[in-house]
Amino acid sequence: MAKEQKEVRDLQEGNYVMIDDAPCKINSYSTAKPGKHGSAKARIDARGVFDEKKRSLSQPVDAKIWVPIIDRKQGQVVSVESEDVAQVMDLDTYETITISVPGELSLSPDDQIEYLEHDSQRKIV
Repeated sequence: MAKEQKEVRDLQEGNYVMIDDAPCKINSYSTAKPGKHGSAKARIDARGVFDEKKRSLSQPVDAKIWVPIIDRKQGQVVSVESEDVAQVMDLDTYETITISVPGELSLSPDDQIEYLEHDSQRKIV
């Protein structure tokens, strides 16, 4: 699994973070003041990159957390199998992959697209 560790205090809105073993994009990040017996806590609200589920997390700001390494890649549509599935050729490796197409997007062969990849999960952006 492609991921690295960071301190919670180094994160900010728009970054990626692993919550419940799913890569998520941070929507909001806030910190609470340190209490009498502890360190400051950070509250992170995020949405799953591939499953769109909302998740939240509360951790001390000095805790270590896993951050997924998500590759942003370029591709070209080879063929459209149905409304929600397309064959895409990666423009770096020339490998052809099957990828699901978001409902609001309409693709045709030869379209240039950008997609995110983490482990074996892919998503057109």
